[in-house]
Amino acid sequence: MNKLALITGASSGIGRAYADRFAADGYDLIVVGRRGDRLEQIVAARPEVNVRPVVADLSTDAGVDAVAQLCATEPLTVLVNNAGVAHYMPLADLSAEKARELAHIKVVAPTMLTRAAVVGMQKRGKGTIINVSGMIAFSGPVPTSLMPRRAIYAGGLAFAVTMSQTLNAELEGTGVRVQVVCPGVVATEFHERQGMDLSQIPRMSAEDVVTASLRGMELGEVVVAPGVEDAGLLATVFAAELAAFSGQSPELASRYQKS
Repeated sequence: MNKLALITGASSGIGRAYADRFAADGYDLIVVGRRGDRLEQIVAARPEVNVRPVVADLSTDAGVDAVAQLCATEPLTVLVNNAGVAHYMPLADLSAEKARELAHIKVVAPTMLTRAAVVGMQKRGKGTIINVSGMIAFSGPVPTSLMPRRAIYAGGLAFAVTMSQTLNAELEGTGVRVQVVCPGVVATEFHERQGMDLSQIPRMSAEDVVTASLRGMELGEVVVAPGVEDAGLLATVFAAELAAFSGQSPELASRYQKS
């Protein structure tokens, strides 16, 4: 039986780059996206492997449930949660429809697909889950003067980071590994579909993001930041988080006590 990878958001950008890389490595593919014509292009381009296109809208419960059923019943070697939508705007300007779409695609879908896939992976004693996040996950402390606010988008990416770290620890010893990939600005259609012209900004290629992801897996990295040269920066962030977590007490901190 060939190795099998299911990739969401596979019709372009990072998802397409994962599809091409896994196909080149001999994986059969289940490619998920909203645009069936783009998925059929992957089928035509990769005749050496079995590519199954699945048109699904992960902003809906029906779309999530349909793909989750595949994750639960297919013998997946790899699950790549890559589907994305930006909706870059302050929360007060974000419509209820767009907020729901963003939360579904970046939080609900990865949660439900991972939940569905992980049971079978544990039973088989092997598997890899890759969640595509972004460096905006670490942007919470940035002042408004330096970055426009995008609270729900940033929160969704931060969710992917913490979920991936915690789940990887939870699955220790099972043969199932979890990784989260946090690229910066990538040269894809992603921003163009939001009406943003970033053509003059230096951007990483989707192929380089995938290269970093797979090399990071070899290095044992749970959090992969393709554009961060000094890996010690991430280690410092996570050490500070653990220090804060360990520094709590049942006693009220003195700064909150009335003098």
